[in-house]
Amino acid sequence: MSCKVRIPAPLRRYTGDAAELHLDAATVGDLVKTIEAGHPGFAAKVLDDKGQLRRFINIYVNQEDIRFAGGLGTPLKDGDEVSIIPAIAGGDTSPAAPVDSPAWGR
Repeated sequence: MSCKVRIPAPLRRYTGDAAELHLDAATVGDLVKTIEAGHPGFAAKVLDDKGQLRRFINIYVNQEDIRFAGGLGTPLKDGDEVSIIPAIAGGDTSPAAPVDSPAWGR
């Protein structure tokens, strides 16, 4: 079951700078294990110490969030497209900080 996996820029150093991988896996969890086997250190950036998806990492299969589709057990089929997306958070968004202020660039 070959899937196309999109790797975001912050995680590419763990995949040899590959922006996209084509891999076979039965589930999303198996996919993470397969990536880890070829690129040690990748899983630690995506999974927490309990082997669960990290809070600020989102994985989509064909644009559907796996948190609502079966988590790491979400099945994969040939031709699926998997996107790994780290959430972006932080910065000063208080009304006192205008959009063009340096606080928005932190």
